Amino acid sequence: MNLDQPRARLRLDAALDHLTVTFRGMTADPDESNCECHWGSAEDLAQLKIADKELDPDLLQRTWQATDWKNNASVLRRILPQFATSLVTGLVEPRFGMERVGFTFALGEWQEWPAEQAAAVEEFLHAWWAHTLTDPDPLVPAHDLLVLTAEASGTLRPWLDVWEALDDPVADAHLAKAADHWDYDLLGDQLPWRAWENGEEMRTGLTAWLAGHASARLRAHGAPEGLLHRIRLLGVTGPDRWEDPHWPQYRY
Repeated sequence: MNLDQPRARLRLDAALDHLTVTFRGMTADPDESNCECHWGSAEDLAQLKIADKELDPDLLQRTWQATDWKNNASVLRRILPQFATSLVTGLVEPRFGMERVGFTFALGEWQEWPAEQAAAVEEFLHAWWAHTLTDPDPLVPAHDLLVLTAEASGTLRPWLDVWEALDDPVADAHLAKAADHWDYDLLGDQLPWRAWENGEEMRTGLTAWLAGHASARLRAHGAPEGLLHRIRLLGVTGPDRWEDPHWPQYRY
């Protein structure tokens, strides 16, 4: 599969436009509330109950980061077009990693929304992922976006399948960067992020995918020998892993 960047950008732009159309007129529930001391003022809350009013960046951030809404789904639907655009343009900087953004989607249970709404969210995530894998310098690195999409959807497999099928030197460069970013945690049998759920399943799936798929691809890409050995060791278990002459002397 080849996805050139201009086509991927057009797809992403279309997905963002479709979010705007699909969620136009959405508001938070009329009886929605939050703590004035810790979240924001009554005036801030009132803005969430006005359809399509753009929120200032600070209010948007406080809104998506809050986890104690009475109806997380309605709040997410209210902010989703602006939130998605802010994500794509690199304006969202989570304090605790991109998994926190994924948790926001998961809390909203978007996969349970009416079919048209759920399809719009799914297409946005896939379009953003496809664009990122073909962008040499994405605003959100591929390894961070994978965390977001995995946590938002509750699964790694569809996103890894797209990466695996994409025969592209830019995607290979992202793979090398991701492998180098993840290998320390994975060699210690830890997932490189805090999972909302299915953490162990994601860890074993990511480890197996890198060990089984990434090695040959990274070698063809010209990845450093040390990284190739570390990825190879993901397929080795028990004492054979840390007694290997190429064990990187990681300490846990």
